[in-house]
Amino acid sequence: MSGLGGTYWRLWSAAGLSSLADGVLKVALPLIAVGYTRSPVLIAGLAFAFSLPWLLFALPAGALVDRLDRRRAMLTANVLRGGLLAGVLLLTVLGGGSIWALYVVALGAGSAETVYDTAAQSIVPQVVGRTRLARANGRMYAVEQTANEFAGPPLAGLLAAAGAGAAFGTPVVLWAAAVAVLLLVRGPYRVPRDGRTTLRADIAEGLRFLWHHKVLRTFTVMVGAFNFATGATFAVLVLHAVGPGSAMGLSAPAFGLLMASVAAGSLAGSFLAEPVERRLGRVRALWVSWLAGGLTVGVLAVTADPYAVGVVFFAGGAGLLVSNVVMVSLRQRLTPDRLLGRLNSSHRLVAWGTKSLGALAGGAIAQAAGLHAVFVLMGVLALGAVAGLSGVTEDVLAAAERDAVTR
Repeated sequence: MSGLGGTYWRLWSAAGLSSLADGVLKVALPLIAVGYTRSPVLIAGLAFAFSLPWLLFALPAGALVDRLDRRRAMLTANVLRGGLLAGVLLLTVLGGGSIWALYVVALGAGSAETVYDTAAQSIVPQVVGRTRLARANGRMYAVEQTANEFAGPPLAGLLAAAGAGAAFGTPVVLWAAAVAVLLLVRGPYRVPRDGRTTLRADIAEGLRFLWHHKVLRTFTVMVGAFNFATGATFAVLVLHAVGPGSAMGLSAPAFGLLMASVAAGSLAGSFLAEPVERRLGRVRALWVSWLAGGLTVGVLAVTADPYAVGVVFFAGGAGLLVSNVVMVSLRQRLTPDRLLGRLNSSHRLVAWGTKSLGALAGGAIAQAAGLHAVFVLMGVLALGAVAGLSGVTEDVLAAAERDAVTR
């Protein structure tokens, strides 16, 4: 089992179940929502609501993850997500469903996600050590991407066609199963602390570390710009792709398959990341993979052919995953464990928070200038973000790693 240990593989299984629940819910929400409204602003608003908690709660979540047992934080987050969705499901079955109930789900599930994802990424070095991070992160991304974007979208399409009960009930069951697996993970995962500090002081320490670290700051700005572009694009993609009046003319299940092509590429990329990094070096691997990832946005500006888009989505998904594994592994190596939760959350405040801002921008631009304008503008932004790598070299990374050892 790649020498990563039984504890790692239990965490891996829980990550797969949780990610499948996320993947079903995130695609099912807009598909159920189009039964209530065809407004681009309201549809895009769901994506905004899902990612808004990364702007509001990412920093407190990171500070909490560095204070609490990280496994227990993951357990609590999944229980809260499942309970919330079960309550909205009951409301929908009783005839009280509405677009606003979907907003409650998006906000609540997104809030719990800030804690779960920060803890899940921060716990990996505690489980496998820092010498096997590329392999551990690659395998973790493989199951997360496969579940979230490969299996989740087409499954969501089928479930949404069957009704809100099936679409919402399935994630509840999956989160419950993830909780059961996490209960099998043994051992404490609380990081030792020296003295008592305030939550505010902890948050400030994490922000200072990120701001003063040139390499990590560069990665965060790049990912933030890229995610703004993808947030804008994918928030309105359902309007471009689904329905007889859309440019692509896809059915809901076909839309799920199209989205799954990104995840299929990501699955391939998760196994390519380690050998690509070894063969090309980290910096060149980032240049190549980032440019490939940017095409997932740019292709929509030049064609509406679903087969061509699907091929580019596959290649872009592979590139995105390779760049993610390289960047995340570097982040884990360059950050002291006591700060890792706060560093991850500070990074995601920008990287994920910009998705919500992008979703708002995508809806506004589509409303004012049309969907094609969204794809052109965001394609330029996504591909242009790679310029941030111009100041990153292998020597710079090596120096940063040496400095991390002395901290």
